[in-house]
Amino acid sequence: MDLHLRDLRFFETVAELGHLGRAAQEVGRSQPALTKCIQRLEGLVGSPLFERAGRGIRLTPVGEVLLARCRLLRSASDEVVREVRDFAQGSAGQVALGSGPIAAEHLVPELCRAVLAEAPRVRVDVLVGPSFELRSQLRQGKLDLLVGLTVDSDPELVSYPLVEDVVVVAAARSHPVFRKRKLEMRTLLDYGWALPSAHIPSRQWLDLAFSGRGLPPPDVKLESGSIALLPRMVARTDLLTFVSRHTLALERGAALREVQLPATTLRRNLGVTHRRGGYLSPAAQRVLRLLRERGEQLFGSAG
Repeated sequence: MDLHLRDLRFFETVAELGHLGRAAQEVGRSQPALTKCIQRLEGLVGSPLFERAGRGIRLTPVGEVLLARCRLLRSASDEVVREVRDFAQGSAGQVALGSGPIAAEHLVPELCRAVLAEAPRVRVDVLVGPSFELRSQLRQGKLDLLVGLTVDSDPELVSYPLVEDVVVVAAARSHPVFRKRKLEMRTLLDYGWALPSAHIPSRQWLDLAFSGRGLPPPDVKLESGSIALLPRMVARTDLLTFVSRHTLALERGAALREVQLPATTLRRNLGVTHRRGGYLSPAAQRVLRLLRERGEQLFGSAG
């Protein structure tokens, strides 16, 4: 007996809804037609796929296995169609680009400008968020590329460093910390802080920098999930913050000054990441090549 993708799509709908009648309405087929579809699949695998559950039905263990394989097949078939369509379109296509907040502010605008100049028929959809949160969507294939913090130890992902990102303590230029003759980490605890949310990697690194030296964590007065807001939030206060030097280099960063202290200086890489062995359309490959060849130049021109 042959296995038909249409039967698998119908089976997946029945499994997700847990009811033959509602599934029939969803796919525009009669309930007897879906029943025959399920019977064909059960005959093929040699085992029941569903069992009664109240007024509905639920998957058997064999059905659970088939559902998982169905989703893999559907994803593979979708990629086949997409690949053929992209090759037919040449350099046209759509790229789903995830971006961390620093890259979104400094790199992505210049990247999009370069893409439009070189390939005006390419559409770039940008999703901004913390890099570590966007990695999940990258693994699921919802994103083609991720521009942000590089990944060093994930076997599912491949990262290419583009530029170093240095995160430092900063404050308004009139802040009293700059009048201190001797500056130590303990001195920084005399002031309030405006910091990223506790789940942001740079915040976690800063907290560990203090605790690793036996010091209490910074006294957080303001907390924000948007790193880009921090310089504006502290510019007219006596709060300290923790931001990228790239942010300080922007025009609006002129109101802030770096508190130079090696112990509170975080060095990390920003780069571009994609799935290892995952499908990349010609358009996504073009954006990846552009980033790898001109990423540092694009980042510099954004600053």
